[in-house]
Amino acid sequence: MRVLLLGGTGEARALAARLHPDVPVISSLAGRVPDPALPVGEVRIGGFGGAQGLAQWLRGNDISAVVDATHPFAATITANAAQAAAGEGLPHLVLARPPWPDGDAAVVGSDTEAAEVVARHGYRRVFLTTGRSGTAAFKDSDAWFLIRAVTAPEDQLMPAHHEVLLSRGPYRVEGERDLLREFGIDALVTKNSGGAMTHAKLEAAAEVGVPVIMVSRPALPGGVRIVHTVDAAVDWLTGLR
Repeated sequence: MRVLLLGGTGEARALAARLHPDVPVISSLAGRVPDPALPVGEVRIGGFGGAQGLAQWLRGNDISAVVDATHPFAATITANAAQAAAGEGLPHLVLARPPWPDGDAAVVGSDTEAAEVVARHGYRRVFLTTGRSGTAAFKDSDAWFLIRAVTAPEDQLMPAHHEVLLSRGPYRVEGERDLLREFGIDALVTKNSGGAMTHAKLEAAAEVGVPVIMVSRPALPGGVRIVHTVDAAVDWLTGLR
């Protein structure tokens, strides 16, 4: 068996470590983050050229199963992987970490809706943690933003009033609480990424009384098999051998 593991997440690295070296696995990273944390084993970096390009790559590399352990908001590659695997008749699994509970958050369907909530409520100092691609919806806002991302967004896609904090988790509640207070944050905007690495900001916001605006996840392609833990993904792959 030869597995393509679409990765870039902590779950993908953990799965690669569980499989290597007993199961030949190729971990694929999109290449959008400089100096990414690399998994053990063989790694490829870069896109495939859509679903058709991925299907050709699967054939050319004798892949016998596909595991999609990408970020929950990586909707394009998830859709392409489902289409390509189905077209090639390959077993396909999505390893999706469980989402965070909504709690008292204002749940919205997009970055644009999140920006509308910020404007409607008149929030003035916003902690924006939707990643480098999530700033464009706020570029015309009059509010001030503390933008935390692994890599800096493009200048033309950022709001006029902002500060960029380049950082990579995991984070602790104490540090997140201090950050909210230091910058006088009155709203937190986040994607429902799930997982423990960045959950501390939600705990800190609850402690300090900062309202949360949470962007819900895009829907997964219909009919895909989904598991929520690395153990379950290992069991699924073991069953294919």
